[in-house]
Amino acid sequence: MDSKIMTVLGGRVLELGPQPAPDGPYKHFKLTRDADGVAWLLFDRADASANTLSSDVMEEFDAVLAAIETERPAGLVIRSAKPSGFIAGADVNEFRGASDPDMVETRIRAAHAVVDHLEALKLPTVAIIHGFCLGGGLEVALACQARIAIEGARFGFPEVMLGLHPGLGGTARFTALVNPTQSMALMLTGRTIDARRAKALGLVDTVTQERHVQGAVKDALFGRLKRAKPGLLTRAANLGPVRGLLAKRMRAEAAKAASREHYPAPYALIDLWETHGGSKSAMLKAEQASFAKLMVTPTAQNLIRVFFLREQMKKAAGSASTVKQVHVIGAGAMGGDIAAWCAGQGFRVSLADMKPEPIAGAVKRAAELYGKIIRKPTDVRDALDRLIPDMDGEGVRNADLIIEAVPEKLELKQKVYAGLEPQMKPGAILATNTSSIPLQDLRTTLARPERLVGLHFFNPVSRLQLVEVVSHDGNDTQVLKEALAFVGAIDRLPLAVKSSPGFLVNRALTPYMLEAMVMLDEKTDQRLIDAAAEQFGMPMGPIELADQVGLDICLDVGDMLRTKFGDLLPPTPAWLREKVTKGELGRKTGKGFYTWKDGKAEKTPLPQTGPRVTDQMIDRLVLPMSNVCVAALREGIVDDADAVDGAMIFGTGYAPFRGGPLNYARTRGVENIVSTLRALAERFGARFAPDPGWDNFSEQSRVRGA
Repeated sequence: MDSKIMTVLGGRVLELGPQPAPDGPYKHFKLTRDADGVAWLLFDRADASANTLSSDVMEEFDAVLAAIETERPAGLVIRSAKPSGFIAGADVNEFRGASDPDMVETRIRAAHAVVDHLEALKLPTVAIIHGFCLGGGLEVALACQARIAIEGARFGFPEVMLGLHPGLGGTARFTALVNPTQSMALMLTGRTIDARRAKALGLVDTVTQERHVQGAVKDALFGRLKRAKPGLLTRAANLGPVRGLLAKRMRAEAAKAASREHYPAPYALIDLWETHGGSKSAMLKAEQASFAKLMVTPTAQNLIRVFFLREQMKKAAGSASTVKQVHVIGAGAMGGDIAAWCAGQGFRVSLADMKPEPIAGAVKRAAELYGKIIRKPTDVRDALDRLIPDMDGEGVRNADLIIEAVPEKLELKQKVYAGLEPQMKPGAILATNTSSIPLQDLRTTLARPERLVGLHFFNPVSRLQLVEVVSHDGNDTQVLKEALAFVGAIDRLPLAVKSSPGFLVNRALTPYMLEAMVMLDEKTDQRLIDAAAEQFGMPMGPIELADQVGLDICLDVGDMLRTKFGDLLPPTPAWLREKVTKGELGRKTGKGFYTWKDGKAEKTPLPQTGPRVTDQMIDRLVLPMSNVCVAALREGIVDDADAVDGAMIFGTGYAPFRGGPLNYARTRGVENIVSTLRALAERFGARFAPDPGWDNFSEQSRVRGA
């Protein structure tokens, strides 16, 4: 046997076949041949930590395949030399700004030809898949005759998250191989599955461990591997009459998640399969046109923008965090969930409270969360071991980071700090999860105010990715850097904001929620108000959101912001205070505006006849958010318009397909937004007056578009 290369990469030992020559002819690939005459093609994209498929990679791939055809090896093994996985999909950079569907279709046709070339090779081909195998990467694997998964591999088609469907033949090859009820469901949701599930579905032929790769390759190439073949049910589901029935059901499911108008990709995929699922060649061709058409939609371009906003915010986290141990004070809904999340991300976390009951509740919720998001039972156990109940607050002494999450009362927080500060390590950071108290007020009693920052998490902590990292005038810059890095280390997206009432997100959300209360005062049906926001694309309406957050918290934040911004905010109706006094606080008490059962609001559908959603209702709810975002930029609370859009999407669920409140304003036209706000101000009051920052924003948008 030739000298083999067993490469140790990032803790993962990869069996990569024979040792390639250091000066091979290709930039992104290494091609070798073993003693059995089998060619090993290693994909190792130059200057990148993960393999992605760009135009130049595909061009070179085609040249490699042509060389393989000429050399006629006994078989071909394709595998990645990257520790991160097989192929993470297409290079999304190449999708940005696409506006001509014909040009997109020409490029996608060229890429299709390469994958078709791989499928047509007259020799046995096998893909060995470790780590992530997503999108275009899975489409390359599907064009091989056999697929061997290494334990721990993950498979999926996430294109729907970018407003697209698979575009390198995946729609045709996947539905032909795996029962369409399952293959379509994976493409329609963008979910990933593990190697065992992929084997059960027939997507891969076998699952093995790295040390058995050589044997598995021989079995696959020399006919000893039992290949996954489409069964009778798969073939039946692809027949015309059955496709029609299944497609109808799929559309009904898709409609529950998103409308065709806002998210056309799932519907385009269903149409494609229903029309062409009986013919592979017709579906491959139609896929190209459908993909190209989707690529130039505002939805896809905005969702691609959101993908890059996330990457940009990840980069803002900077270098690796030095925090090892975290101490959380306050085991209520927020504190308990923050502690659970940090322990789940590998940190040792002590959780303190005055009473044992909240700590017990937090540990119970943590166990439920880990059961859902962590795969291995042993990893669940380890995460729970890292979450340490700490009634005596002993964890403070060893903590690198202390997160205070006690109720929003200035005197209470200051009292907590007075007891804490003498016990803290000299280099420790003190962070507050306050959502409403300016840090200037909190720091007044501290001996070392430069070590105080805000780490403002959003509820639910496990789902909303944003954390506002709040600074004040006297901060140590190194402390801020460390706080940003910590947010990155717990797999969250940091937004640097200067301390001011409501920071960015709460300040922008409050007028949205209070305007809904004003509409209720005007006797508008609460279901209609929520429907207006949902029609715009918000994940839930402002009335339901107020119930989710808690009406007491909405009231506190509203009151605090009104002391600063006065008439720029809608007035708080007296009946809202009465509801809070009566204890009707929303989801947490089972009753607010809606009655809540099992964590869901009970809503009866709106009557068929009667008032309908109007553009003015939508504008009254959503335009104040854009107005506040412009004000926050003008005041220097946040210094980057893209980060503002990212924060609103990842912190509130603001309609992602609109690209954020500032991108929405840019798309709709700043002049239109300003004149609409003026008209609303004349009719409903000064709270709608356009912020002076629109002039500057308009100028920046012009420069950006030039």
